[in-house]
Amino acid sequence: MRTTVHPIEQESFRRLRARLDTSRFPPLTRAVVERVIHSSADLAYADDLVCDEAVLEAAHRALHRGAPVVTDVEMVAAGITARTTVCRLRDAKSSAGLTRSAHAVRLAYDEVGPGAVWVIGCAPTALEELIALDAAPALVIGLPVGFVGAAESKQALRDSGLPAVSNISEKGGSAVAAAALNALLYTAAPDTAAPGIPAPDTPTNTQETP
Repeated sequence: MRTTVHPIEQESFRRLRARLDTSRFPPLTRAVVERVIHSSADLAYADDLVCDEAVLEAAHRALHRGAPVVTDVEMVAAGITARTTVCRLRDAKSSAGLTRSAHAVRLAYDEVGPGAVWVIGCAPTALEELIALDAAPALVIGLPVGFVGAAESKQALRDSGLPAVSNISEKGGSAVAAAALNALLYTAAPDTAAPGIPAPDTPTNTQETP
């Protein structure tokens, strides 16, 4: 959870809410939607993101109890400032029928095991590999970007029944994936806050973050 907000971030959220009414969303969904839009300046994410509040509540509890966070690329990891993350892309190698990103998912799973939160913002093949593994994740933030395989891999994620945040279109990317995870990290754990989940604009340090 964060306790102070950079003035630029405060103004950004003020302008966002002046242009888009997000009050229709339940608390954690609203936090994710707003922070993704804040990171991308793309209001269309309000209708493009696919979130389930009960799934987010369970993932929020897991994160605040210390569930490991895995990213597909270091650009996603760089956007997550409130938690140490695991990214094994540097150690991965491609082979016949296996991309480097997919191999990195296998290496990361060997390290963290079940119950992790996975944040995939770049490679559709990383998301496809994660779906194929019996990884039992606490949450998959699946927001890879691209014209080849991105929308299809996100549809496969939704079809898999895994607890997930995804979006329908081909857009996505490292910044929005990190932003979705940050929304959950920046929202106070229930046992450290006043009753109920605080408003999604309670960020935590004075840095500008996705």
